Amino acid sequence: MVFSYKLGCCYLLVFSVFVVVLAYGSHGNLPIISFDEGYTQLFGNDNLIIHRDGKSVHLSLDERTGSGFVSQDLYLHGFFSTSLRLPADYTAGVVVAFYMSNGDIFEKNHDEIDFEFLGNIRGKDWRIQTNVYGNGSTGIGREERYNLWFDPCDDFHQYSILWTDSHIIFYVDNIPIREFKRTVSMGGVFPSKPMSLYATIWDASDWATNGGKYRVNYKYAPYVAEFSDLVLHGCTVDPIEQSSSRCDATQSLESIPRDVTRTQRMKMESFRLKHMTYSYCYDQVRYKAPPPECVINPKESNHLKNFDPVTFGGGRRHHAKRHHP
Repeated sequence: MVFSYKLGCCYLLVFSVFVVVLAYGSHGNLPIISFDEGYTQLFGNDNLIIHRDGKSVHLSLDERTGSGFVSQDLYLHGFFSTSLRLPADYTAGVVVAFYMSNGDIFEKNHDEIDFEFLGNIRGKDWRIQTNVYGNGSTGIGREERYNLWFDPCDDFHQYSILWTDSHIIFYVDNIPIREFKRTVSMGGVFPSKPMSLYATIWDASDWATNGGKYRVNYKYAPYVAEFSDLVLHGCTVDPIEQSSSRCDATQSLESIPRDVTRTQRMKMESFRLKHMTYSYCYDQVRYKAPPPECVINPKESNHLKNFDPVTFGGGRRHHAKRHHP
C-alpha cells in the first residue's frame, strides 16, 4: 500500500548508533520519541490526535476519511516499533497498517515492509498480515497471515520490524514471528533502498475481510487505533544523496548478530505452527513452484495443509453431487 507524501527539501544527515540488542527484538534500551520529534501527519486532518504526553497518537477512520502519519526522515536499516491497541466490535473492512515504504520516491521500483491488521465481523478475531516487496516486485506477493494468541483490542501490544542488509524480522511482543532472509536466488528484490515509516488506518472494504464480502459499516465509526511507545532507531539518510555505503560503514552493521537466538527460534516455530494461517511459499494454487527464496519447512507445510487443504495441496474442494432424473 502506498500513500502520497511529499518529502521536504532540507534534511540533516544524521547517524544513529545501532546496539546489539536490536537483533534480539527488544527496545528496552532504545529511546521512545515524541510524535513531533520523529513524525508528521500524512492525512486525515483532525482524525489524528496527539495526546498530552506527546508520545501517544490516535488515528481514526470515519465516513469522511481515514488518517495516518509518516516519519520525518528516510531510514536505511534499523529497528522500528510501536505499541498498538486496535479498535473493537465490528471492524470488517478496516485495515490498520504499520509499515515502511519508499513508494513516493520510487514509483515503479519501490520497496516495502508491512505489518497489516485486518478487521473482522463481530465475534471474529483480527488477523495480522506481514508482507515484503523489493524493487517493485509487486507481481509476487510475499504475504503471510496469522491469528494472535491475545485480543489486540483489549490492551496495547508491541509490533516491531528489524531490517538489516541481510534479513528482516517481524516481532510481536518481542517474539519473532517471521524471518525473511536475503538470498542470492532473489536477485534484486530484497528491500534495499531508504524508506520512511508509516502508520495508517483506512477503508479496505474491497478486499480486507473475506475478499470484500464484509465491508466497513460506519454505524460503528469512528474506528480508533491507538499508537504509543514509538521507536525509530536506524540510520537516517539524506533524501537527495541516499547514500547507503556511508550509512552502513558508519553504523558498523556487521557487528549486529544476523540470527535470532535459539530460544527465540523455538518460540517462532511454535507460533508459526499454532497461529500461521497463510504463507505464499506453500500456496500451490497461486504458484506451481515456490518462489526461489522459499525454504519449505515440512512441519509448516503439514500445518497449513490441515488448515486449508485446497490452497496448500492436501486435498481437493468437494462439490455437491448433481442428481439427474
